[in-house]
Amino acid sequence: MSSEERLRPLTRLAYGAGELGPAMAGSTMIFFQLVFLTNVAGLDAGYAGTVLLIGKIWDAVNDPLIGWLSDHTRSRWGRRLPWIALSAAPFAIFFWLQWIVPGFIDSGNQLALFAYYATVSLLFNTFYTSLTLPHSALTPELSPDYDERSRITASRMAFSLGGSVGGLLLAVAIPKIFAAWSQAAQYSALGAAIGLVGLLAVVCCLTGIWRPVRERERASTPHEATPHPGAVAQIGIVFSNRPYLLACGVYLFSWLAMQFTATILQIYVTTWLGLPVTTARVLALAVQGTALILIPAWAWLTVRVGKKPVYFYGMSFWLAAQAGLFFIQPGQTGAVFLLGVLAGFGISVCYLIPNAMLPDTIEYDELLTGQRREGIFYGFFVFLQKTSLALGTFVVGGALELAGYVASTGEQVVQPESALTAIRIAIGPLPAVAILIGMLFAWRFPITKEKHAEIRRQLAGKRAARA
Repeated sequence: MSSEERLRPLTRLAYGAGELGPAMAGSTMIFFQLVFLTNVAGLDAGYAGTVLLIGKIWDAVNDPLIGWLSDHTRSRWGRRLPWIALSAAPFAIFFWLQWIVPGFIDSGNQLALFAYYATVSLLFNTFYTSLTLPHSALTPELSPDYDERSRITASRMAFSLGGSVGGLLLAVAIPKIFAAWSQAAQYSALGAAIGLVGLLAVVCCLTGIWRPVRERERASTPHEATPHPGAVAQIGIVFSNRPYLLACGVYLFSWLAMQFTATILQIYVTTWLGLPVTTARVLALAVQGTALILIPAWAWLTVRVGKKPVYFYGMSFWLAAQAGLFFIQPGQTGAVFLLGVLAGFGISVCYLIPNAMLPDTIEYDELLTGQRREGIFYGFFVFLQKTSLALGTFVVGGALELAGYVASTGEQVVQPESALTAIRIAIGPLPAVAILIGMLFAWRFPITKEKHAEIRRQLAGKRAARA
């Protein structure tokens, strides 16, 4: 690898920092937004659920759209950097506005409150994607090297996991620090703090990557070599890229396994094991903490043995953990935490490897078409992640309902045997099947380090011929 292809460690860190704010925002919204809208803002549960639904649908739909737009952006600062720079402040502002109770609206006016939060949600999700999608699409642009991309992805995913944990810790710390404040003021402080951290992190990111990105864009502009086909034609080309589809399969089923587990974890811990809710939260932090700690080790191993072997190593740990959770009995608390740490080995790889596979499919597409379309490829990739999150929740919820699960509002409820069995299947065999399918897609993924080097050689020849 040439010195131009390898980034300085500080540049990789700066790039990863761009993931911090969105990750903090995402984890906070997952755990606390519905509670805030109903218990603090005073919105009816139906209206609150509709606000969340509107935001999630738009958040999924706008990924391919903004990816396509960023591919077609032409400016003196390149394609991606203007999107990141111009979206940072609105991202922070509209995130904060989701966590205030608007004083200009009567608390009894449900329709006006709904309109406010739905509008803010749409705007926030627009700027969230405008920031995160072009940022993630920079991975293949920062370096063309197969191994360097694994290091770049490791930095980004480390900040992603760290931000998820950091958002939850901040949500716990602020009510204790400002205990004399009202709940509304505490939530407003939380929104402002995360928005500010996200904004500062993006400034650090841009400071560190602006020059390397501009140098890479000036050195290589293959996307201008041939005319761009229309949006519909480009979507067809995306889905004719076999390595990309296989990478999507790895990504989709890895995240589906994670969502199955996340959706059922608290119910499994409280209903099957009979432990308090706090234990489920500590277990989740143990899993995520393990995954975060192991990211650098997996990245180091990926450079030495390749992406596919590391994926299979990590998934083997995770598969063993999910199978073990099915057989755990009430009272075996230590064993649950041991399996949770073991699952963290696989979840760490789930964050790292599919995201490291994707950039290598970009050159394959360029070899076939002469175009660079990182934005639309990353747009559909993120769309699949969000689809898996929604699908995982839907499948687990539907299975519990069919099994006769009895909802509890705090009092002890005796669940039927069918519901207990469904809970154990949802924590064990169901994620295990998704992991196995993801491993099948990974086994068929064709771009190895050697294959990628050959693709780059062919690209160099084509570019020289065009020049």
